[in-house]
Amino acid sequence: MRKQVRVRFAPSPTGPLHIGGVRTALFNYLFAKKHGGTFVLRIEDTDQTRYVEGAEAYIIEALNWCGIPYDEGPGKDGGYGPYRQSERKEIYGEYAEKLIASGHAYYAFDTSESLDGHRKKHEAEGKTFIYNWHNRLKLDNSLELSQEETRARLESGAAYVIRFKSPKDQTVVLQDAIRGKIEIDSNTLDDKVLFKSDGMPTYHLANIVDDHLMEISHVIRGEEWLPSLALHVQLYRAFGWEPPVFAHLPLIMKPVGKGKLSKRDGEKGGFPVFPLAWENASGYRESGYYPEAVVNFLAMLGWNPGTEQELFNLEELIKAFTLERVNKSGARFDPDKTIWYNNAYLQQRSPKELLEDFIYYIDNQNIELNRREPEFISQVLELIRERANFPGDLWELGKYFFEAPVSYEPKAAKKQWKEQTAGILTRLTAVLEKEENFEDAGALEIRVKSWIQEEGLGFGQVMPPLRLSLVGEMKGPHIFNIMALLGKDESIDRIKRAIENLG
Repeated sequence: MRKQVRVRFAPSPTGPLHIGGVRTALFNYLFAKKHGGTFVLRIEDTDQTRYVEGAEAYIIEALNWCGIPYDEGPGKDGGYGPYRQSERKEIYGEYAEKLIASGHAYYAFDTSESLDGHRKKHEAEGKTFIYNWHNRLKLDNSLELSQEETRARLESGAAYVIRFKSPKDQTVVLQDAIRGKIEIDSNTLDDKVLFKSDGMPTYHLANIVDDHLMEISHVIRGEEWLPSLALHVQLYRAFGWEPPVFAHLPLIMKPVGKGKLSKRDGEKGGFPVFPLAWENASGYRESGYYPEAVVNFLAMLGWNPGTEQELFNLEELIKAFTLERVNKSGARFDPDKTIWYNNAYLQQRSPKELLEDFIYYIDNQNIELNRREPEFISQVLELIRERANFPGDLWELGKYFFEAPVSYEPKAAKKQWKEQTAGILTRLTAVLEKEENFEDAGALEIRVKSWIQEEGLGFGQVMPPLRLSLVGEMKGPHIFNIMALLGKDESIDRIKRAIENLG
């Protein structure tokens, strides 16, 4: 291990950041903070044809919203910049030429048409075309051309690429911090393109050169890069550089367990797959998730602490996180579990924080409240919070505290409102009008239940239609808590309105 831990998150600005990318950033962040290291953001935008305006700003905003900001990167120069690969393109040609000079790479002048012809010929023979040791001396490159011919081609401005010269008949031994020892037969590797005549490197060359120059100690990235590991390690060896420690994270799988989680899965299942909204796709932020909940459930996708603990704040995650406890196999995404996490964090909110969440939601939805006294709203929220998963649920669960029902749930009305119900509730209102201690839910309950017994009534004759009158449907917390909070006048008005409307 190098003395200073330096890790990087290196996304391409080709669209919104998938939550799989957020998890990669999170694991890098946790590892860096665990070891007192540096978390670097590098924007890998060498492929300008796929560049999407606004994607870089989205990535930065997403990391900040999650509470895992980068230490170095665009706008935060730590002495290793620039941090956009498009601003570093002058660097890469020099290193590509070094590989040619050392015999580890070569110029290839093959046209797209000629390579397509080779592929089609191989397919017709039931074979797979691979550009490597077994055919490179038969193709159009500097290995089969003389130095003079090669120089003449280059000076004439002929299009070319620089390919890595993969070795023949070797076993490439690799080490991964999560997967252990990996052995690859070099004969199965193709000669990957490293550099193009337009002056732009491919991902493979730029990635290795930047990681080296930025002194990255650990490369923690997704499993999809595992097939590139052999090439990347060989590039380090070809340059004579010490490679970083590699760790390839397991994929986040679909809820059904097969295949990588995609945007389409979110659209089909009705859950977000992006941290923030992008175009017409909702994000976790806009769906009412707390960033702490998102970070917590992402940490548990592919990593486990070795205990039964499921709820971790960021400081606890930093303390507990180790690469040794990252799983090799894919982690199935469970939308219900993400909701469970958000519910847990909502229940942890202080009354002041919950009030702020509620008011923020109300104001953003342009909902007019007839009562905005903070004390009243907080009392409402404390009654209903345990049933809420998101701040938006608080309004749906408690809007009857602010809006008297104008209609009554038909099935409940048919079941609970009998011929004698209007007379029973009319007599109850007379009792309630005399009650002086209405704001004491416990005292109110004793008084009403005593009256029910005195009248020789069953609780089922009174309590369900009473709830229907106050709420409009058969939901809500303890009925006497509702009445105490609504107050005497409002409670009696609602009962009288139900008697008038339901007869």
